[in-house]
Amino acid sequence: MRIDVMTLFPGMFPGVFGESIIKRASEKGLLDIQLTNIRDYARNKHDNVDDSPYGGGPGMVLMCQPIFDAVEAVCSQGQTVDEIVLLTPQGRPLDQQLAQELSQKKRIMLIAGHYEGFDERIRTNLATMEVSVGDYILSGGEIAAMVVVDAVTRLIPGVLGDEQSNVDESFSENLLEYPHYTRPADFRGLHVPDVLLSGNHAMIDQWRREQAHKRTQERRPDIRPGNMNNNETR
Repeated sequence: MRIDVMTLFPGMFPGVFGESIIKRASEKGLLDIQLTNIRDYARNKHDNVDDSPYGGGPGMVLMCQPIFDAVEAVCSQGQTVDEIVLLTPQGRPLDQQLAQELSQKKRIMLIAGHYEGFDERIRTNLATMEVSVGDYILSGGEIAAMVVVDAVTRLIPGVLGDEQSNVDESFSENLLEYPHYTRPADFRGLHVPDVLLSGNHAMIDQWRREQAHKRTQERRPDIRPGNMNNNETR
């Protein structure tokens, strides 16, 4: 899978993309991440990519020209881009279902905004999808892009050592994950539940599902099994 990230701050990404699962996916040849600096496509002597909004108001707005030119240039490289994703608070909430959908694409592009926002023509004439990582304000779309890349990467077949990990984790079945324990069985008088030490896998599976339902009801009663989109934010 190839993921293109369009950004004004490419220096923010190497630390995140150069570690852990994303790094291993890249080394295995399962993931190809390409960073593009939108500012490289500015056509003025000061390399400006933003301007004041028509009609007045606070902040600066990202202009059409640099972003259109950058996206068109990168899209012309290699295979067809399946989705051009605008990262914006107004977009579809990122959930596990959306991450699954994106992970099945061959190539996606993420556009990380900044400043007051995008010229509306970028939204209506360039992007094919808008995505939000939550109902809060970030300084820019770079961190949101990192979240999307991480959520999508772990779902690419072959990336995780144990594919069952994706099945058991929180939100994979619209349930929060059950509690986990490891050695020692007794730590300062705090004991691991007996069922996990029993060796009875049927009982363990039943206990885990019961705990997942109980934890979900207590902590996220807004989630309903079988309907991922009830989850507004992650």
